[in-house]
Amino acid sequence: MLLFLSVPIAAAGAGAAPRAPATNPVAPRQKGCSINALRGATEKAPHATWPGLFKPAAVDPAQGSSRGRAGGRAAAPDSMNRDAKDTRPMIDLTVDGERLKSAVRRARERDILIPTFAQMKDPALIPEGVKSRLLHTGLWDLDARNLFRITWHNDPVPRGGGFGGVNFVEFPRSLTGVEARIFALVGKWFPTGAHKVGAAFGCLVPRLVTGQFDPAAEKAVWPSTGNFCRGGAFDSALLGCASVAVLPEGMSRERFEWLANVAGEVVATPGTESNVKEIFDRCGELRRSGEDLVIFNQFEEFGNHLWHYDVTGRAMADVLRAGETLGGSVFTTGSAGTIAAGERLKELFPASKVAASEALQCPTLLQNGFGAHRIEGIGDKHVPWIHNLRATDMVMAIDDEAPIQLIRLFNEPEGKRYLARRGVPEPCIEQLELLGISGAANLLSAIKMARWYEWGAGYAVMTVLTDSVDMYRSRLRELAAARGEFSSEDAAVACHRYLLGQGTEHVEELTWPQRKRLHNLKYFTWIEQQGKTQAELEAQWYDNGYWSRIHGQVGEIDALIEQFNRMTGLLSHRSD
Repeated sequence: MLLFLSVPIAAAGAGAAPRAPATNPVAPRQKGCSINALRGATEKAPHATWPGLFKPAAVDPAQGSSRGRAGGRAAAPDSMNRDAKDTRPMIDLTVDGERLKSAVRRARERDILIPTFAQMKDPALIPEGVKSRLLHTGLWDLDARNLFRITWHNDPVPRGGGFGGVNFVEFPRSLTGVEARIFALVGKWFPTGAHKVGAAFGCLVPRLVTGQFDPAAEKAVWPSTGNFCRGGAFDSALLGCASVAVLPEGMSRERFEWLANVAGEVVATPGTESNVKEIFDRCGELRRSGEDLVIFNQFEEFGNHLWHYDVTGRAMADVLRAGETLGGSVFTTGSAGTIAAGERLKELFPASKVAASEALQCPTLLQNGFGAHRIEGIGDKHVPWIHNLRATDMVMAIDDEAPIQLIRLFNEPEGKRYLARRGVPEPCIEQLELLGISGAANLLSAIKMARWYEWGAGYAVMTVLTDSVDMYRSRLRELAAARGEFSSEDAAVACHRYLLGQGTEHVEELTWPQRKRLHNLKYFTWIEQQGKTQAELEAQWYDNGYWSRIHGQVGEIDALIEQFNRMTGLLSHRSD
């Protein structure tokens, strides 16, 4: 049964000194694992290069991407007037009746029902018929019922699970070196092993249930640095529509191997994590190809922002318990979708802080910088269109060597033995595989945030684990081949240099003008290259209702989903 917290949690004031925890009664916590562990790295080694599996797509540097109508449908590049006073601050929910009928037919043929946002937040609302059928379905199976597993509430099992409390872990002082309690939602227990399948759902479903995307006639294009295109390919496979995954050639081998079996087409673009411009260029080529396609660009699609604001934000609020002071939340940013959850927490706990973190080797927010790095899934060398900088209080950077070393400490045999000698309980050591590279970076970011504000006992910091080490076991093999076996000395250095030694360097608390400076960086990607309007850029900053109008669309989208499901005629098969 889900736990809904009815006792408000105090929020830490701006610049407030640490205070004693509240003394009100403690509510029972939802399921989760309390992790006591240590992080670290060996002496800094030269950065590894990550070889890709596919030939890079050719990119014409003379032609940048151009944007068609909302949702990325193919359109002539010159069809948008860049000077038009068109701010369009909401997700387009205009219904195309004929195309909607086609989408409904495809859903009926594929036995697909669409979950609502309400059901993703509260699985108790899911029809019993769906729940019973999921008891015989694997988490990663290409089965339409798994759309209902796009939630933070899945039982943490690979097959046959139901629903329960939010999946999260807690990192206590014995791991972090700080007294503040650090919590992280766990992304491993989503279909595909990463929560980005939720972001893909948030982008796809508004188009599907309005008829703006017809899976029977159009190809779905998913530009990404890895997990988002995997989620999109998963959703496309369920709908039986052609899909194109576009991602840099240097991403982990596990991503490409999975996509080769699921996506209709895989396009590997030049570069690694931070080479998103090349992805945009390839999408521009696809638009100009004349193919009937829809490009679901997570960096500009407000469905990504909305899914995390509503679903992830609610899950984080559910983890907190009475008596804890929410100091803030921190997220390493890629598409800047997940950080919208922090915006929701900020509304619930107004004095809490929201921080964006990135790789020190590509400090776009911290220093207007650029460069390659190895924290896969974040730091894409631009400011995403959907990032609400007005709600971002802090930016920071993590040296990419630190999370690389942490995944060795947590997963190599000698690293685990070292943690055991340090007194970390064995069950918790076994849970450390829940952190992927960006998850380790998020943990370090949370430590930085707690130390910056000097949050002590009674304070909580929220973050997220996008995926797990299952996406990076090839990286562990590559590191072992390049650097040798991970020794006890390596583990000790890793712990004390990169975890216990994590300080407040590379942190900036933002003033209002500094936030606006970062917001203005959107101009160079989105106005000059992607055909957005200056009027909407200014509306994002000056229109106080811009973001709240997007957040207010959840109910309308749910009503459209329910109508779509009724039109399929499948509801009666799921309600018994």
